[in-house]
Amino acid sequence: MAASELYTKFARVWIPDPEEVWRSAELLRDYKPGDKTLLLRLEEGKDLEYRLDPKTKELPHLRNPDILVGENDLTALSYLHEPAVLHNLRVRFIDSKLIYTYCGIVLVAINPYEQLPIYGEDIINAYSGQNMGDMDPHIFAVAEEAYKQMARDERNQSIIVSGESGAGKTVSAKYAMRYFATVSGSASEANVEEKVLASNPIMESIGNAKTTRNDNSSRFGKYIEIGFDKRYRIIGANMRTYLLEKSRVVFQAEEERNYHIFYQLCASAKLPEFKMLQLGAADSFHYTKQGGSPVIEGVDDAREMAHTRQACTLLGISESYQMGIFRILAGILHLGNVGFVSRDSDSCTIPPKHEPLSVFCDLMGVEYEEMCHWLCHRKLATATETYIKPISKLQATNARDALAKHIYAKLFGWIVGHVNQALHSAVKQHSFIGVLDIYGFETFEINSFEQFCINYANEKLQQQFNMHVFKLEQEEYMKEQIPWTLIDFYDNQPCINLIESKLGILDLLDEECKMPKGTDDTWAQKLYNTHLNKCALFEKPRLSNKAFIIQHFADKVEYQCEGFLEKNKDTVFEEQIQVLKSSKFKMLPELFQDDEKAISPTSATPSGRTPLSRVPSKPTKGRPGQLTKEHKKTVGHQFRNSLHLLMETLNATTPHYVRCIKPNDFKFPFTFDEKRAVQQLRACGVLETIRISAAGFPSRWTYQEFFSRYRVLMKQKDVLGDRKQTCKKVLEKLILDKDKYQFGKTKIFFRAGQVAYLEKLRADKLRAACIRIQKTIRGWLLRKKFLRMRRAAVTMQRFVRGYQARCYAKFLRRTKAATVIQKYWRMYVVRRRYKTRRAATIVLQACLRGYLARNRYHKMLREHKAVIIQKWVRGWLARTHYRRCLQAIVYLQCCFRRMMAKRELKKLKIEARSVERYKKLHIGMENKIMQLQRKVDEQNKDYKCLMEKLTSLEGTYNSETEKLRSDLERLQLSEEEAKVATGRVLSLQEELARLQKDLEQTQSEKKSIEERADRYKQETEQLVSNLKEENTLLKQEKESLNHFIMEQAKEITETMEKKLVEETKQLELDLNDERLRYQNLLNEFSRLEERYDDLREEMALMATVSKPGHKRTDSTHSSNESEYTFSSEIAETEDVPSRAEELSEKKVPLDMSLFLKLQKRVTELEQEKQVMQDELDRKEEQMLRSKAKEEERPQIRGAELEYESLKRQELESENKKLKNELNELRKSLSEKSAPEVTAPGAPAYRVLMEQLTSVSEELDVRKEEVLILRSQLVSQKEAVQPKNTMTDATILLEDVQKMKDKGEIAQAYIGLKETNRLLESQLQSQKRSHENEAEALRGEIQSLKEENNRQQQLLAQNLQLPPEARIEASLQHEITRLTNENLDLMEQLEKQDKTVRKLKKQLKVFAKKIGELEVGQMENISPGQIIDEPIRPVNIPRKEKDFQGMLEYKKEDEQKLVKNLILELKPRGVAVNLIPGLPAYILFMCVRHADYLNDDQKVRSLLTSTINSIKKVLKKRGDDFETVSFWLSNTCRFLHCLKQYSGEEGFMKHNTARQNEHCLTNFDLAEYRQVLSDLAIQIYQQLVRVLENILQPMIVSGMLEHETIQGVSGVKPTGLRKRTSSIADEGTYTLDSILRQLNSFHSVMCQHGMDPELIKQVVKQMFYIVGAVTLNNLLLRKDMCSWSKGMQIRYNVSQLEEWLRDKNLMNSGAKETLEPLIQAAQLLQVKKKTDDDAEAICSMCNALTTAQIVKVLNLYTPVNEFEERVSVAFIRTIQMRLRDRKDSPQLLMDAKHIFPVTFPFNPSSLALETIQIPASLGLGFISRV
Repeated sequence: MAASELYTKFARVWIPDPEEVWRSAELLRDYKPGDKTLLLRLEEGKDLEYRLDPKTKELPHLRNPDILVGENDLTALSYLHEPAVLHNLRVRFIDSKLIYTYCGIVLVAINPYEQLPIYGEDIINAYSGQNMGDMDPHIFAVAEEAYKQMARDERNQSIIVSGESGAGKTVSAKYAMRYFATVSGSASEANVEEKVLASNPIMESIGNAKTTRNDNSSRFGKYIEIGFDKRYRIIGANMRTYLLEKSRVVFQAEEERNYHIFYQLCASAKLPEFKMLQLGAADSFHYTKQGGSPVIEGVDDAREMAHTRQACTLLGISESYQMGIFRILAGILHLGNVGFVSRDSDSCTIPPKHEPLSVFCDLMGVEYEEMCHWLCHRKLATATETYIKPISKLQATNARDALAKHIYAKLFGWIVGHVNQALHSAVKQHSFIGVLDIYGFETFEINSFEQFCINYANEKLQQQFNMHVFKLEQEEYMKEQIPWTLIDFYDNQPCINLIESKLGILDLLDEECKMPKGTDDTWAQKLYNTHLNKCALFEKPRLSNKAFIIQHFADKVEYQCEGFLEKNKDTVFEEQIQVLKSSKFKMLPELFQDDEKAISPTSATPSGRTPLSRVPSKPTKGRPGQLTKEHKKTVGHQFRNSLHLLMETLNATTPHYVRCIKPNDFKFPFTFDEKRAVQQLRACGVLETIRISAAGFPSRWTYQEFFSRYRVLMKQKDVLGDRKQTCKKVLEKLILDKDKYQFGKTKIFFRAGQVAYLEKLRADKLRAACIRIQKTIRGWLLRKKFLRMRRAAVTMQRFVRGYQARCYAKFLRRTKAATVIQKYWRMYVVRRRYKTRRAATIVLQACLRGYLARNRYHKMLREHKAVIIQKWVRGWLARTHYRRCLQAIVYLQCCFRRMMAKRELKKLKIEARSVERYKKLHIGMENKIMQLQRKVDEQNKDYKCLMEKLTSLEGTYNSETEKLRSDLERLQLSEEEAKVATGRVLSLQEELARLQKDLEQTQSEKKSIEERADRYKQETEQLVSNLKEENTLLKQEKESLNHFIMEQAKEITETMEKKLVEETKQLELDLNDERLRYQNLLNEFSRLEERYDDLREEMALMATVSKPGHKRTDSTHSSNESEYTFSSEIAETEDVPSRAEELSEKKVPLDMSLFLKLQKRVTELEQEKQVMQDELDRKEEQMLRSKAKEEERPQIRGAELEYESLKRQELESENKKLKNELNELRKSLSEKSAPEVTAPGAPAYRVLMEQLTSVSEELDVRKEEVLILRSQLVSQKEAVQPKNTMTDATILLEDVQKMKDKGEIAQAYIGLKETNRLLESQLQSQKRSHENEAEALRGEIQSLKEENNRQQQLLAQNLQLPPEARIEASLQHEITRLTNENLDLMEQLEKQDKTVRKLKKQLKVFAKKIGELEVGQMENISPGQIIDEPIRPVNIPRKEKDFQGMLEYKKEDEQKLVKNLILELKPRGVAVNLIPGLPAYILFMCVRHADYLNDDQKVRSLLTSTINSIKKVLKKRGDDFETVSFWLSNTCRFLHCLKQYSGEEGFMKHNTARQNEHCLTNFDLAEYRQVLSDLAIQIYQQLVRVLENILQPMIVSGMLEHETIQGVSGVKPTGLRKRTSSIADEGTYTLDSILRQLNSFHSVMCQHGMDPELIKQVVKQMFYIVGAVTLNNLLLRKDMCSWSKGMQIRYNVSQLEEWLRDKNLMNSGAKETLEPLIQAAQLLQVKKKTDDDAEAICSMCNALTTAQIVKVLNLYTPVNEFEERVSVAFIRTIQMRLRDRKDSPQLLMDAKHIFPVTFPFNPSSLALETIQIPASLGLGFISRV
């Protein structure tokens, strides 16, 4: 595509502007070839007609798309030109606050004039180990690249820092050196890196000064070589200095200062040690007051002086030398105050006893008269005579200033030499990195000799830079096999020739200096005559004959000739130097001793040392005159030589460039002056780099990145399997001009503008897609709107029609209602008339019926009253009876209730005692209540007394009534009799009348009593009601008081709880801080211990090397003396197996499933071997006992000997036969397995054969023992008959004769035959069992072969699968295999259990039978037989022991125990096959036994050996996660066991009774518990470091770079420094890799039986590392801060949370550690426009610091054009809202932070007595107790 075709409507261009340099404008119409003007619209809305140059017809520069603005690398811009570079730098600097930008291989650094938090140690750690393109531009990235290339290519490196004064060169160089010092460390304990950094304050104090452009301007150039050893650790440094500005010592311009050291001295003049210097304020010295600005704002010179002295001390400059330096500097100040008085025009003098000169002479240790004389005179030497000539006042002043400059220059060189000497290392230097801090191109209104030298140096550096850039470009093209076309670039060799060639400017200057009467004017004329009109780069000003102009690479510079010759000569009177050399002050002559020997590049900086990178040549003896010649070299000549030496060094290294830019001349923070920036960009070579890149193919894409970015421009049919072919096919369609791009091996190269064209096509395609989406959505929205309107219209019609229908219905209802009303009114009138008549009739009927009813009522009423009278009388009688019964019942109830009340009272009294405190609080109220209660009780008592009286009266009345009733009855009876005796009637009537009177009187009394009782009852009720009311009030008052007290108590409780919670939180924080500090100290202690151990090993190695021969051990060596006091035997035994394992691993790749099966079989065979060995030992003991008893008995008879010899022969022949068969079997097995010796399982087969051999040997031994036992059995059978104990041969013959006589020979023969048959049958059965066993082994070997073949087939199939499927298949196979093995083992276990039960039953039966037989034999044998009969060895079965959970071992077996259980234990096998924490249990059981024996030495020795061995294992295999996890778990379990069985009540709560019996009884091991806790902390920290090292490479790739959700984010155009591709290659880590690693960690920890709480802490630490590393990289990578990346991060975090849920670890606190990362991802996705958005962001991002929030917003970069950037105003709004937030100013999270670990007590439910020790551990020498 032609470039003119891009100038279409709405295209944006750059046009020149005198104020802003470049301005942006937009085309209002398309450009057509031939147009002379362009119609533009500026950004402020003004239209402009831009005229094209009629000669060149060059169109204005096109502007890059907004998506490319703000890129990290300027070469990533599609249009590479000056306005694009300037705009990109301005956007990054002003909007994003980013001061670093790449420009190809150059790092552009803009001075912010503000302290930024981007240079901390956390930033250094973040950049360490990263590729240069993977992180945002930074000086640390350049330093890391140099360090990495030095280590990778083994080539020396250089970092060239250049720029104007005030651009930040010194600071950049300082940070680069700080990076090297932090990352590499030093190779010794001498802190070389601190010394390298300490050289900076010294050199700044003596070489830096305040200028109008910079408060800390370096007035000299320096090249520091930092030396490294073979392990790339700093070992030393060397410094070379260039062109010190000596004139500043005697003269300063307005608003400038002398060197800092002078002001530091004056500020510290009041110190006691400085009294002798006789200093004052800086304004009192001529050399420090000329600038009129003695103070720098914000700088404390006295404090800086302390820093300088501290740095001198660190570099080894003693106090005496420091005072000597200060004396010389003070002498220079006093020398400046020396004044001269003119005698005449040609002579002058110094006033007598001139105080400044007197002080100067005292400080310098010279004679006052001599110095006074030679300051006013000079010596002239001719061929014959020497004259002393006075000099004028002006000449004397110049000589004084020259002397001051010379002394300062010598002192400067002396200090540099001592700094180099302090930084020198005796270790051989392997490589170095040089940091060049040199002045940039300078042009002022008046340019002199200094500017000439500076610009000459920059010409040389620019030439080297151009050549390097050209070389790199050529190498890139050749590597990608792109056709190479010569790129024309500016070559400044003519300008360099003009300066340094023969008859060049420097040559003519040196020649003129040698002329006796040479002046600046004559030198200028020579320049005009030699170069004017002959060299295009040399010009003469029109209005001056004492100046010349040179066309430098950056600009034209006019130099004034005045002062060139004087500065080049650098003349000092020799007589004054001689006076100083004769000084009594010893240090002063040292400054002038090396004048002849100095090899420093300038006269101002004779360092007196050979640079580290150069080898000094041997000194040669010269002629006497050579010394003076060397001394008279000019400054220009020396500078040229030193510059050549510097260029040779730079050309021999790989250079890295840092160009410092000064954004404005007023030191305003983050203020960008376009004019000044462009001027410096042109001068520093950045634009030249851009031009070289733009001349070729500046835009470069990998095929994968191109495909990912421009996939939208391709059709489905264009996508092929090969990415390269796909890209070729698409580009041929998109870009028709094939010259605009080239295809390399791995990249596509585009010419300038083509990427912008592709971006335009992509944006158009996306815009078209957006339009289509918008069209569809808008159509859908309009359809929805139409449907809504249609539905609304239909609804309205429906409602209108409904309204009309309702109106008609209403009319019909009204008509009907009127008819109904008429009907009802007529009915109402008729009904009312009818009701009136009916009411009158009813009234008449009512009156009549009422009269009748009233009569009937009165009659009924009379009858009813009679009935009532009867009812009341009968009721009174019944009530009387009822009351009597009720009183008795009530009395019984009262008695019972009184008894119950007394009991209740006792309870209440007991309860009252428990609430004494409550009573004290309310004692007054209770007293009042008690008084009232007492009053109520008294009244109740009175009431009861009255009631009792009333009751007694009623009882009396009732009794009397009863009596009267009985009398009445008797009288009635007597009435009947009275009929007969009428005489007695009258008396009875009288008595009756009297009784009636009494009755009436009694009734009246009763009535009065009842009235009084009622009255009393009413009063009592009234009193009770009053009391109840008062009680109610008191209760209410009490309740209110209680409520108030409760509320107050609640408030106090709440406040106390709040305070308690706050104090608890604060205490927890303090505890965590203290725990963290303690654990950090432990970490540091362990590091120092490791360092100490390494040093001891080195010393031991050195001693071994230096003193070969026998090494004698110290007799006082103790096992618990130190953690490293292990014997050499253990080390050797550890090394040999490890070497054997390494060799075996190298030789044979084992199949794991086959190996595990064989290992299992070997374990079983070992167990069988151990059982047989125990049986053998038991048999041997029995045999020994039998032999001892046989020795005590008489010798065996001859017949028995003959019998045993025959028996032995038979058994030996049988044994030989079995051995032969076994050998044949072994031979056949070996022959069958021979073809597969090289198979993966071959070592296991050999192990199996060895086991078979050992088993066969054990069988042989068993057979021999059986034979011996059988022979003893026969002899015992024969010995049942009575025997004689005599040993004589005659006695034996007599016995034989007796046997013959008695017929016992036949019986003996029959017994022998039976015994022989028995032995033969047993041998046959053993033979059969052996054959069966051999057959079983053959079958097993065959099955192992088949398993091996099957494994090989599976392995071959797995190798054909892809990596992911291969891993899955192998895991599936391993799971299946383990399942099958577990099933087999379970079956075997069941069989063994059945066998054991069966054998136990048989054992019981046999034991019973044996007991019965023994009883029978004892009954049948006489006492004499018992005495004479030999006791045969009987195998007595042991009863099951009641084990005490202890293990016994011998003292000498301690090292063996530690070796087998700790040093040589493989965690993997133990974790799979044994119970978790078994080593810890075994060690504790051993400790228990030592405690049981009360052997403190044994306990101490075992615990010390255990701790030391664990440390040794962790030191040896400390990078293996399984090993560290295994020993962390076992250490914690050991610690828990020591707590659980310590006997302390707090740890015994969860123990069983049996476990409590196992507690330690003699020793308190609390101190060892603390040591074990510290060890566990160290192991935990080591575990964290191991998992951090494993996770670290995965995190950034898996969490940030890998696209978990494919297609969400696109790849933006990148520059020369390519970033790591986010497209996952085969070797790239993904999120699945992280999850798999987390699963691996978790499964290993669970297998090892680690405490669940500890697992949670480890998982929390892992997630913190993941979150911190991810967030730190996000904050340092601009390309990662986009909306799509935020969505990727949130998805990845959700996957991590899902993993936590699956593992049931959501309460571990791990999710909270990811909160900052989650909030950062949310911040990338939320809206960032309005104030509401700002408020939402501030409330949402509470886990992020203000610096982090602002950084993310500044870095936010749209990936597509449709996204919007964050405005500067919005960021400022966020800053204003967050200004009151108190958080850390630190930008990055501390990824190295380790949370303090705790070990919660976790008792074990496992009973110690049930623990079995597997034979695989090799601990057969310990026994259970």
